[in-house]
Formats: sequence, structure tokens, C-alpha cells
Amino acid sequence: MSPSPNAEWYEPAPAKINLALHIVGQRSNGYHELESLCVFTQLCDELTVQASEKDELVLTGPFAAGLRGERSNIVLKALALFRQKFPDSLPSGLKIKLIKALPVAAGIGGGSADAAAMLRLANRLSGLNLTVNDLKEIALELGADVPMCLLSRTAFVDGVGEHIEALPEFPTLQLVLANPGKPVSTADIFRKLREKQNPPLKRDAADFGHITAISMWLEGTRNDLQKPAIEYLPEIADMMADLGEQKGCLLSRMSGSGATIFGVFGSSAEAMLAAQSFRKNWPHAWVAQSATL
Repeated sequence: MSPSPNAEWYEPAPAKINLALHIVGQRSNGYHELESLCVFTQLCDELTVQASEKDELVLTGPFAAGLRGERSNIVLKALALFRQKFPDSLPSGLKIKLIKALPVAAGIGGGSADAAAMLRLANRLSGLNLTVNDLKEIALELGADVPMCLLSRTAFVDGVGEHIEALPEFPTLQLVLANPGKPVSTADIFRKLREKQNPPLKRDAADFGHITAISMWLEGTRNDLQKPAIEYLPEIADMMADLGEQKGCLLSRMSGSGATIFGVFGSSAEAMLAAQSFRKNWPHAWVAQSATL
């Protein structure tokens, strides 16, 4: 395929939030079995691509510095795997611009979302019209979060991240996200996780008709990585407690392996005011308000 040299293709890479994350086992290869309810936000990184003489990645945005100096960026890995799987389907070179608006190593799937966005862009550029299932094998090779980010829709996820059940009807949630500005290693958090066999999600008890019902169901769920993450970075607990005390907060919890926390609010106005108040208490933290997709 030979798109116009001046054509620029755009794809958002939405942040992923684990509303609940249960670790329910561990496979013989070391991969952890999980059950999670994930949502995606309007807050996102952004990718654009243009045909070029060679593959290159240009990093911009407030968190670009966290990726500079990497030996191999996951976006370029995603592109290389797509080329390997579907040879001669793309221009010989692509110039990729990544606006990095999401914190790095923050538990909200930033890198995974970027990789998934690259796969979606490659699919569009190739004209192959591949499905999510067609791309899932590549996505899983890049990381457990990439298949769910490939879909970027509210879903129950289990296995090691490869089983995805999209939820067609789910209310828009108003969220406040906050991160202390300290990266957290997912591998370190899993090493600190002592109990690998935890109770599963009670999906049958879920009522997703309205936000209050969702928050009540979520109260009976957990993030099993939250405790080891707090041991790693105690500041997470203080931030969660503060966010949970903001007016209108229905639930505060950590997402993924941390250190980003989130609060669920009943309205956008309450979320906006909470974000303003929280930002005053934590002036050095990254704080953002966003609705879910």
C-alpha cells in the first residue's frame, strides 16, 4: 500500500482503569491469572503516522522524557510484529509521533494503550480490515494489557488478559485520576504479592444499570495489587484516603499495579471540584479529571 506522502493518520490511546482487579491464580509459566473490570477514559496519549523513508518514533508531550533513552519502545515493537505477521502490507517506513500525555509506569496501561493504538493504525494503513481477534496474538505477545487496550471498551477481562467480554451497556463514569509522580514497577509489585489464589469477581451479582449500583457492587471487589503497591509506596494509601474524602466520591481505589489512583464521582461537577481541591493538597502530583468512553 502506498498512501499519500503527506497523509497523516491519527489514533488515540485511551487510559485503562481497572475498577476491580482480582488475582485468582498463577500458571506454571509464571503468568498470573486475573479477573478484572476495565474501563477506558477520554484522557489519552495520541499517535499520528506518516509514510517515511524509515521507521522512526518522535516523542512529545508532558511525559515524553520518561520514555527517552529506552532501548526499545513498545510502539516500535508493535509495528515490527505487525510487519513480521503481515509482510509488505505497510509502507517501507513510517514516522510515528507519540504525544505522551499519560504518566509512565502508572498502572493505567499507557504503554499498552500506545502499542494497541499502533496496531490499530497499522491495520487501517494496511487496508487488511483485521478484527481484534486477528490482532490478539500480536497484542498478547506485547503484554497482558494490550489485548484489552486493543478493544478500548468497558469489559470483563480474565485469563492472563486474553479473554475479553465487552459490556455493551455501561453508564459513563466521572473519574478523578491522580499519580504521585513516582513510577512503579509492575514486576516488583507482583513479586511482593504474597497470595496468588484469591476469590474471583462475583459477576452474577453485578448491576450496571446506574452509577450508584455500580459503586455498591465495586465495594465488594478489590484490587489485589493494592496492598503490595502500598508497601512499595505508602503515599498511595494517603492519596486514596484523601480522594475518598472529597465530596461526591463514591469509591477510591488504585488502578492496575499503581501508583495511579482513581475516584468515581456522581457528576462531572463534583469530579471537577474534587480535582481542584485534591490538587491543592497534592501540588506535586499529576491530577486529571476524565469521563469514561
